[in-house]
Amino acid sequence: MNELSVLFKNNREWSDQMTRMNGNFFTKLANQQRPKYLWIGCSDSRVPANELVGLLPGEVFVHRNVANMVIHTDFNCLSVIQYAVEVLKIKDIIVCGHYGCGGVHEAIENSSQGLINNWLRHLRDIKFTHDAFFDTISDPEVRNDRLCELNIIKQVKNICRTTTVEMAWKEGVPLTVHGWIYNIHNGLLQDLDVSVNSLDSIKSVTDRAVGQVYQRKDKIEVCSAA
Repeated sequence: MNELSVLFKNNREWSDQMTRMNGNFFTKLANQQRPKYLWIGCSDSRVPANELVGLLPGEVFVHRNVANMVIHTDFNCLSVIQYAVEVLKIKDIIVCGHYGCGGVHEAIENSSQGLINNWLRHLRDIKFTHDAFFDTISDPEVRNDRLCELNIIKQVKNICRTTTVEMAWKEGVPLTVHGWIYNIHNGLLQDLDVSVNSLDSIKSVTDRAVGQVYQRKDKIEVCSAA
């Protein structure tokens, strides 16, 4: 059996398992899409959105790209946000990065990786903005961790400044944008305390979150899930 055949075998087993758990699962799933959350995450194969939070297909609307970025010229991502907010009526948008992100590493190293360098330029701009802070950190792993966190905060701000989210808030729609980070060493999520629910609170919330990152100059503490 070749590798691709294994995937089809796994799919059939998964389908059978889901049907045994709930005979109407696929019927209900096919008839409606009512996720409660929009998840904007990294394309990294180690960070699967649904599994991390213990939710089934149909419960999370997902967009993923290298280094979980929201760029104002990326109409793919912007269209996902618009559909989530205006059609699916999602109330919580989560941008979730992860420690050990390869995109962040390449941005710090400033290495030449071809086409993706154009995408990573946005990450390098974030690092450039905080160069004085990074100059105080000698450990490359710690530098990577802090840029992962600062990147998430920046993407929260970018989401808040999209036309869709600004318009939703102006119309009184209850909508909150959250910034989380995932630790691939223990499988745990961490809230970076950067949740924005109005136009007026964008600067104060994100500035406070950046200040909290500036206070962390040590390696992240790896604890096992209790």
